[in-house]
Amino acid sequence: METLKLKTNINRLVGEVTIPGDKSISHRSVMFGSIAHGETKVTNFLPGDDCLSTISCFRKLGVTIEESNDELRIYGNGFEGLTEPSEVLDVGNSGTTIRLLMGILSGRPFFSSLVGDASIGKRPMTRVTVPLTQMGAKLDGRKSGDFTPISIRGGQLQPIQYELPVASAQVKSAIILAGLQADGVSTIIEPAETRDHTERMIRQFGGEITKDNQTIQVKGGQKLTASTIHVPGDISSAAFFLVAGAIIPESEIILKNVGLNPTRTGIIEVMQKMGADLEIVQAASNGFEPAGDLIIKTSNLKGTVVEGSLIPRLIDEIPIIALLATQAEGPTIIKDAEELKVKETNRIDTVVQELGKLGAVIEATEDGMIIQGKSKLTGGKVSSHGDHRIGMMLAIAALLCEDTVDLEQSEAISVSYPNFFTHLNNLIR
Repeated sequence: METLKLKTNINRLVGEVTIPGDKSISHRSVMFGSIAHGETKVTNFLPGDDCLSTISCFRKLGVTIEESNDELRIYGNGFEGLTEPSEVLDVGNSGTTIRLLMGILSGRPFFSSLVGDASIGKRPMTRVTVPLTQMGAKLDGRKSGDFTPISIRGGQLQPIQYELPVASAQVKSAIILAGLQADGVSTIIEPAETRDHTERMIRQFGGEITKDNQTIQVKGGQKLTASTIHVPGDISSAAFFLVAGAIIPESEIILKNVGLNPTRTGIIEVMQKMGADLEIVQAASNGFEPAGDLIIKTSNLKGTVVEGSLIPRLIDEIPIIALLATQAEGPTIIKDAEELKVKETNRIDTVVQELGKLGAVIEATEDGMIIQGKSKLTGGKVSSHGDHRIGMMLAIAALLCEDTVDLEQSEAISVSYPNFFTHLNNLIR
């Protein structure tokens, strides 16, 4: 475990950052390239640890994938081209990899076994195994299939009509990927809209999927065709610099090529509601996903309430929104965010604990947190707890601190943003 002395008491942040590729889209580009027919080219791929775990798993399933920096060539032979792995598929720290792979492997006529790191071992899997079992797959794991390792004996699947008990893009995507292999039309009903990268990618690879409000239908037996994918920058990674630019004095940061998929832009809406000086420029459709540049300047912020249908559109940004709220006038209340308890860490408790060490006035609630602003941050020893988003949030918080900040388990940040500290240091003036 690495302990890093973070930069503190920064005067201003100025410059440009080209945000690395979106993690969710990078994962899916590998998966869809592998189950499509032909050669798929992917540019601006995120070579973070999580996405590299996805590549590793598909290579073990018999797919040829060539890597060159942030560019991939994937040689797919359809679902039927996947072969039984001779070893366990290790997903590392990646919840996206394990849950979406479960959907793909449920329709394959062979045995496979999935495992991950200690964090993955604590994350619930019955939300995926239950619907996949109803479709005809045979899955098992610890605690009646709720925890890894997960074993899968795939085969012929039946379509399903399934109402998701939680708003989860990973669960939805697992069922869609299984549905593509089922004998008939599957229907998935969401309680709230979640990120739609899977649906967009099906269309990009020549498939069909329909959506009417929160009801999604996908037909089995479709043949997907190879495509060219340019991955836009990850708005979840951009969020750390958006908040840094808003709370550090005399700052102005330009963020290039940021994905602006409307199912992911909740962070922008919250910041604008809080009074952030944030501008979207050159917004355009980047192939199948919209993208653009963002300009953020030091802002006078006011507290707000973050709740309801907005939560699934910013679930990964809540840790950095909590930091933003410490520098706003008045209280900020975050609720309806129980899903934070089953992320890489229990992010409600972890955010409250770690920001509290730095002097923030923040308390946990059953489904979120209450943050009092405006807080003066001091310093101390903090930990990412192995969670990349907690680690980056604390690095941004340290910029405001008057005293020394030591970050334990800083290596977790490479999961989604290997060049994070290089990009941050380039902005410091």
